[in-house]
Amino acid sequence: MIRLEGITKSFAGKDGSVAALDGIDLTVAKGEIFGIIGSSGAGKSTLVRLINLLERPTSGEVFVGGARVTDAKGERLRELRRSIGMVFQHFNLLSARTVASNVAYPLELTGQYGKIEIAERVAALLARVGLTEHAHKYPRQLSGGQKQRVGIARALACEPQVLLCDEATSALDPQTTGSVLDLLRQINRELGVTIVLITHEMDVIRRTCDRVAVLDRGRVVEEGPVTDVFLHPRHPATLRLVREAEPDGGSLDAIAVSDLGGRTVRLTFTGPTAHKPMLGRIARENLIDYSILGGRIGHIRETPYAQFVVSLSGRDVAGAIAGLRASGVDVELQGGALAESLPVVPPRLQERPLHVV
Repeated sequence: MIRLEGITKSFAGKDGSVAALDGIDLTVAKGEIFGIIGSSGAGKSTLVRLINLLERPTSGEVFVGGARVTDAKGERLRELRRSIGMVFQHFNLLSARTVASNVAYPLELTGQYGKIEIAERVAALLARVGLTEHAHKYPRQLSGGQKQRVGIARALACEPQVLLCDEATSALDPQTTGSVLDLLRQINRELGVTIVLITHEMDVIRRTCDRVAVLDRGRVVEEGPVTDVFLHPRHPATLRLVREAEPDGGSLDAIAVSDLGGRTVRLTFTGPTAHKPMLGRIARENLIDYSILGGRIGHIRETPYAQFVVSLSGRDVAGAIAGLRASGVDVELQGGALAESLPVVPPRLQERPLHVV
C-alpha cells in the first residue's frame, strides 16, 4: 500500500544542511495498522508528512497504492491527498465552524458534492465516532477526546484509503487515549483503512499496531511485528522505549542477578502458552528450583503474553530449558544488557492476571 525507498530529507541549518531522515526503506501493507515510534527529534513527523507530500523528500521515492507519487503535482497531488486522511496531535479544528461544519469542510473543498449529500455523509461520520448529539457545538465546547473524534471524522470525510495519525493521542489523558485507540481499531477493522500511527509511546504501539518501525536519529533501527519488537527488543533505542513504558523504568539490577547463582533466563509466554502453568510442572519434572526476579504480563492487541526473568538451579537445568522450549516457551539465556530489560517488581496489571506458576 505504501512504500518508501531510499528516503532522505534534509533541512537548511545555521551550519549547513541537517539530515532529518537518512536512507529510510519502509513498506506498509494494505489494511494494517503500522506504528512508527521514536523519541523526540527522531524524524517521525517528517516521515509521515512525506507520505502525503506535505514534505518532499530530498532523495528517494514514495509509492502509494502501487503508484510512484514522489513528483505528484496539481490535480494528481490533490487526488493523492484526498485518498490520505490525516489526524493531528492538536486537532487543528476550525474554531468558527461547528462540529458538523468542520467535518463537512473537506467535502466542500472538492466541489463534487451537493448539500444534501454532504449532510448525509457528515451525519454518518458523526454517528461512527459517537458525536451525533454534538453536531451543532463549536470546538471550544468539546473535551480533548471529543475534538480528536471530530478530527478523525473529518479525516474520513473523503473516504481515504490511508489514515495518518501524527501523535494523535499524546495530548489526551490515559482513559481518553484508550477510547480513541479503540475507535481507530474499529475503523481499521470495519472500513479496511490502512493506518500509519506516529507516537513516542510504546504502550500505544502495544495496544494498537500490527507492525512497528523504530526510528532513531533519522534511521529505522528495528522493524517487525509488534509482539517481536516489544518482547524482544534488539536495538538500544527500542530497549529504552520499552523500559520507559514500564512504571519503574524497567531495569533489573545486574549485580543482584549475578549474586543469585544458577542460570538466569528470560521466559516469554505468548498466546495459549501464557495461560498454562508449565513452569512449576517442568521444575518438578527436572528437580530444579526457580526464583522469579521480575516480569510483566498483559496483552499485545488481543494476544496475551507473560514475560519473566527467572533464576534456575538444581539437578537438570538444561533439561528444564529444553522442556520449556519444547512446550512453546521462548527461552533466552541472560547475561548481557537485555537481562536488565524487565522490572524488579511486576508492574500494575492492565489486563486480567495470567496464571503462570
